[in-house]
Amino acid sequence: MKCIQINEKNIAHEHICCAIGNDKINKARSRTKKEWLQTCLNHGLVFKRLDDRGKMFIEYMPVAQAWKPVKGSYMLINCLWVSGKFKDKGIAATLLEECIRDTTEQGLDGIVVVTSPKKRPFLTDKKFFIHKGFTVADQAPPYFELLVLPSRANAEVPRFTGNARNGTCKDVEGFTFLYSNQCPFTEEYVLSSARLLARRAIPHTVHKITSSAEAKTIGSPFGTLGIYYKGQLVTHELMPEKKFLKFITAITL
Repeated sequence: MKCIQINEKNIAHEHICCAIGNDKINKARSRTKKEWLQTCLNHGLVFKRLDDRGKMFIEYMPVAQAWKPVKGSYMLINCLWVSGKFKDKGIAATLLEECIRDTTEQGLDGIVVVTSPKKRPFLTDKKFFIHKGFTVADQAPPYFELLVLPSRANAEVPRFTGNARNGTCKDVEGFTFLYSNQCPFTEEYVLSSARLLARRAIPHTVHKITSSAEAKTIGSPFGTLGIYYKGQLVTHELMPEKKFLKFITAITL
């Protein structure tokens, strides 16, 4: 299999791995993701996948342009995903090598990735990166870690921003959703959760992040989504309605 990089010329006809179904719902998800990608391709974003139909891709961009509240002269991995029949074949390592090569060519201090001490949905698995030489550079509530693989000795240590370390937002009534379309599933799940809250007359606010600069100011290190309750970050996880109902019931009791 060869590596394909998504760009302005091929984005219309190449699939993006994370939403590859031909049904109406997945086509809408793919369109949302591609629209977000197009806003970032001229700002250093790289999306590479292997030449097969499946979930095996890596997405990364320099921290300076990344849609996460992180500081430092590093390359930041948004997502590295290999699943199904492609697991345990060295594909994740191959995709990481692509990122390492680009990071070196751009003269950056290394690579960072946001994860957590234990495996969580929508966060890249820490175990793989530790195996590849990454170490913990910073932490933020409620459970986030920033891993780093320096490319040179004495490189500046990357950090979460102050807002991310506080894990808060300005809205303190009910639930707040701050999200971007970096993930093709986010908007769909956020709006579903908001409708559930509306049916139960639970106060809530929904805000879509539309720029890297705005994403740098938020309290969720995940960047793609932060769900807050009374101003405090409680999760980054996208949830179907039944699971979200159990989640909010536990919080509000």
